[in-house]
Amino acid sequence: MKHVFHAAQILGSQRIPSSGAGHAAVNPATGETLEPVFHDATFEEIDRALRLAWSAHLAWKKRPLASRSALLDLVARELESVADDLVERGIAETGLPEARLRNELGRTTAQLRLFARHVEDGRLIESRSVAAAPDRVPTPAPALVLAMRPLGPVAVFGAGNFPLAFSVAGGDTASAFAAGCPVIVKAHPHHPGLSEIAGEAVARAVHESGLPEGVFGLIHGASPNVARDLVQHPLLAAVAFTGSTAAGLAIRDLAERRPTPIPVFAEMGSQNPVFILPARLRARGAETARELAAAITLGVGQFCTRPSLVVVQQGQACDRFVAELIQALDAQGGGVMLNPTCRDRFLAATAALNGAKGVQRLLEPSAEPRTCAVGPALFRSPLEAWASASVRDEEIFGPSSWIVTVEDTEGFLRLAGRLPGQLTAAIHGDEDDLSLMRDLLTLLEEKAGRLVFDGYPTGVEVNEAMMHGGPFPATTDSRFTSVGTLAVRRFLRPVCYQNLPPALRGHAERPNDPVWE
Repeated sequence: MKHVFHAAQILGSQRIPSSGAGHAAVNPATGETLEPVFHDATFEEIDRALRLAWSAHLAWKKRPLASRSALLDLVARELESVADDLVERGIAETGLPEARLRNELGRTTAQLRLFARHVEDGRLIESRSVAAAPDRVPTPAPALVLAMRPLGPVAVFGAGNFPLAFSVAGGDTASAFAAGCPVIVKAHPHHPGLSEIAGEAVARAVHESGLPEGVFGLIHGASPNVARDLVQHPLLAAVAFTGSTAAGLAIRDLAERRPTPIPVFAEMGSQNPVFILPARLRARGAETARELAAAITLGVGQFCTRPSLVVVQQGQACDRFVAELIQALDAQGGGVMLNPTCRDRFLAATAALNGAKGVQRLLEPSAEPRTCAVGPALFRSPLEAWASASVRDEEIFGPSSWIVTVEDTEGFLRLAGRLPGQLTAAIHGDEDDLSLMRDLLTLLEEKAGRLVFDGYPTGVEVNEAMMHGGPFPATTDSRFTSVGTLAVRRFLRPVCYQNLPPALRGHAERPNDPVWE
């Protein structure tokens, strides 16, 4: 049955049509305003959502771990049951093609099930214990059990560029549920209808699981006031955010100004530099240029891991590489960006870079009136111009890249040393580049959360070994990942039980938690 929109806040079992300011999605491919109008959550609605979530937190943490894995499996199943509705609305609200959305839905349900399996076998809980040693000299040693407990209600800010995998039922929600934390999602204002369909699927899963209704809520809001009221609510325990640096820092500042500050796990901007070393450039420059063009334009450059900074040594091999890259980008062409805001920011950022001293524009981004279609952009400058440019550390979200040329191998190291924190950095080198690769590796370990060799960072695997994070300003906390099973650590807090009486084991014990066996 086709989804019928309520355009309401999802507050437990209730659907509340708000009286707040209205906003509607726009089809980025046509410029058409889409029905219905969604309304910003009021403070009273946000307060109700948090009170339900806090009550659910107190009840859920007494449940066995199996309740978490069961919920994750149910969410995956409910999403699959409305796959056609999700894809149809996703195409209209984001301009993304059907194949991309179906693949993203598969990624979303797969990561939910991955977390479910890891909860079941105890791998996500990381509890540990030390037996008492009453005969220890000079003092007896107590019995200690360290158990990981859920932080409490988590606010998830849905991302614009991955409307399924980083949104209502995406990785942040999956990892919070795996930790046993209730979730309140602030729907992205550019795909509110898609968010409602996904939110209703999650709400049905919560109901079917028998968990308290406050385990999940969904609120809408285009106004910054909604984010303010949500982040500063005293019952909120943590925030997960994916988006721009400006918005991420604003949310972090709101959380830090609370009487009781809370952690904000924000994934923000990154340039994801690619270092193409001299021997590799000479041997495989044309091939590398074609591969790079595909990575720059993948998803119209709207990946947080797109390679928007390329470092090469000047010379004839560099000139051939640049010519091949221009040709390949021309052949790739452009596409439709996610929404008018993304398009306008992309055009403004490329215009600002074009105005920087010593920067040459090699490809000018085209733009279609009344739609969000754009073409790729390419820039080139020597290292000195990059170093002095006021916009050098600004993220350009879209199909654009900046080639920086260095005079010698020391130039690679000088540039690497001046980079801000990144999500990723990539090194392309041959055997003759090994010495430089070692030196770069030492520097880039301090700069990025993931180092890619002879490849491109756009693909982010969801598994036990992934790190999707990095030093500031790529994220607000470089110790944590937002992708992969380690993401659950963001929402767990260690509690140590010393000499816990057997009679109280029922309070702390969780069936299936191996620490108590």
